[in-house]
Amino acid sequence: MNKIPPFVLLVFATILWGGNFVIGRGIASELPPFTLSFLRWCTAFLVFLPIAWLPLKREWRQLKEHWRTVIFMAITGVASFNTLIYVALHHTTSINASLMNTSTPIIIYILSFVFLKEKLTRNQLIGTLISLLGVLFIISKGSFESLLQFSFNQGDLIVIIAVICWAIYSLLVKQYAMRLPSSPTFLVSIFLGIIMLLPFYLYETMNPDIHITWSMNSIGAILYTGILASIAAFVCWNTGVIRLGANKAGIYLNFIPVFATLFAVLFIGESLQVFQVIGGLFVILGVFLTTRAPRLRTSDG
Repeated sequence: MNKIPPFVLLVFATILWGGNFVIGRGIASELPPFTLSFLRWCTAFLVFLPIAWLPLKREWRQLKEHWRTVIFMAITGVASFNTLIYVALHHTTSINASLMNTSTPIIIYILSFVFLKEKLTRNQLIGTLISLLGVLFIISKGSFESLLQFSFNQGDLIVIIAVICWAIYSLLVKQYAMRLPSSPTFLVSIFLGIIMLLPFYLYETMNPDIHITWSMNSIGAILYTGILASIAAFVCWNTGVIRLGANKAGIYLNFIPVFATLFAVLFIGESLQVFQVIGGLFVILGVFLTTRAPRLRTSDG
């Protein structure tokens, strides 16, 4: 994986998460949020356990040394982010949830500047603004009048909390990359996240007012989110963040609504609109500006 360019890893992760976003909305009538999240991570744990077990045994002492950080990773990256998104989509519209999700790079920039002392370049600032404009163009369908009518509700606030959790998780991955082994840390984070989600899962399954429908769609959603959106995407994302930096990696999250739109066109019969194409181009331009290496100055004397 070290030979794969970091931007490829980050884009692939956002492709999988774009699908996760669509599935999370589409399966809401069959699987309540905590049930989907709990079964997702149980699936991920079972698949990843054979891969990470031996590294875990070798590196267990390091994890014990940084156990507080590992617990915080489990809270923010495993138990909270997607679960809160699933919960939020029961209370807010997709346009609102997508709009709030675009604030992730800004939060990452602020947190990394304050806590990690990372410097922000002009290209990073300009690229972030351009990508943000592109995402806003997509989710507003090219009409900024809809943004003027935007109002906060319970779901919007939940999305903000989820975005903050993900920003913190990304920064933790970057800061502790040299001290915590990747695979064992991820495996333990999944296990801890499952324990945290268990009481909420039991509540949903035992509550007669909450209906759970088992079908090919719900089972497929669990397998997709558990294997692709969890293991494959998280490994790619973590590797990309470590190699590229939290600031530059954060801008790639703006690809999620772009791919979510693409999957909606391919799999649920929606038509591709001009505003989606224009917005997608803006997002790509912003990513290019943010990740472009600075030009070296030369001197004749």
